[in-house]
Amino acid sequence: MKIALVGTRGVPARYGGFETCVEQVGLRLVKAGHEVVVYCRTAESEPRPTEHEGMRLVHLPALRKKSLETLSHSALSTLHTMRHKPDAAIVFNSANAVFLPMFRARGIPVATHVDGLEWKRTKWQGAGRAYYRMAESLAVRWSDALIADAQGIADYYDAEFGAATELIAYGAPILAGERSDRIAEVGLARHGYHLVVARFEPENHVHVIVDGYRRSSARLPLVVVGSAPYSDGYTASLHALADERVRFLGGVWDQELLDQLYANSATYLHGHSVGGTNPSLLRALGAGASTIAYDVNFNREVLLDTGRYFADAVAVTAELELAEADPESTRKRGLAARASAYRYDWDDVAQRYEALCQLLASGKSGRTARPSGRRNALGRSRGDTAEPRVVPSCSDG
Repeated sequence: MKIALVGTRGVPARYGGFETCVEQVGLRLVKAGHEVVVYCRTAESEPRPTEHEGMRLVHLPALRKKSLETLSHSALSTLHTMRHKPDAAIVFNSANAVFLPMFRARGIPVATHVDGLEWKRTKWQGAGRAYYRMAESLAVRWSDALIADAQGIADYYDAEFGAATELIAYGAPILAGERSDRIAEVGLARHGYHLVVARFEPENHVHVIVDGYRRSSARLPLVVVGSAPYSDGYTASLHALADERVRFLGGVWDQELLDQLYANSATYLHGHSVGGTNPSLLRALGAGASTIAYDVNFNREVLLDTGRYFADAVAVTAELELAEADPESTRKRGLAARASAYRYDWDDVAQRYEALCQLLASGKSGRTARPSGRRNALGRSRGDTAEPRVVPSCSDG
């Protein structure tokens, strides 16, 4: 088959979960004998290779503005896809659902990876939030299949729209964790720090973690990796909250160093709350990092009973002090997490994408009736206050 992957920043993966998924799935689809075309959003100053791991790369421009960057690039990618008709297309991000009729008009079967609950992100207010809510409806109505990367997201689309989804999570890289030479370069020692890796956005709760750490009696430093692509104000507020024990490393794009940061941490604190299965959390799982996560169903689904959870700064304080008081039990939780990471296997993920693309190409997507895209009465009444349903995990009893 010829398969188009549309709507991400492209590969090589240097940014987030979508890009990692495209890279890991794409290279495996190529090995399985398929032709894979990846649309890349590349700045003029960046290199523009035409091939990566056997995938063909198409570089197209984008308007460098928060509200238009994704849509402008996806519009051009869609036009290119229409001219070079693939057997199946995967569109990432429900925001791109406005372009789905163009795929359908050209007879290109298409699945939409709906991602998380983007309309709940603080950076989207007013028209932006309303657009994302609308885009969810359009994705339900116009996609030949929907992809959810977490059970909580699948439950949301079922509850809101009565829409079935293909549940395909991400893979977790299994990191051995013996090496620590790279963390020494940034002045850190094995099991000698607490770690946060996140984009600086309020719904990732970095401010809650920093505040909780500041209140604690923790002896080990808190190492914060990340940056704010659109908000200098939020970054400034984090620095204002921190004390001298907090170290901000900024964005770390060196994958070897990042892997060692996860694998050698005393704890990893994960504050993401509105996405589905988060690649940073999976990386921590595969690294054997003892994880303290924000208490939402997406995170419990991944960590099960290997995780500890927080809902506010007070709980962060308590969990950090507990971790330092009993480092042996803390490390055992990390080892248990790594053992459970084999549930998330990239080979299995790629096989699921391949099977879905085969169904799409055959005209048998599995959707016996296309949902209308209208929200049910509960979804309409609660509007922007909607919360995904919590799926009990093993630790809930």
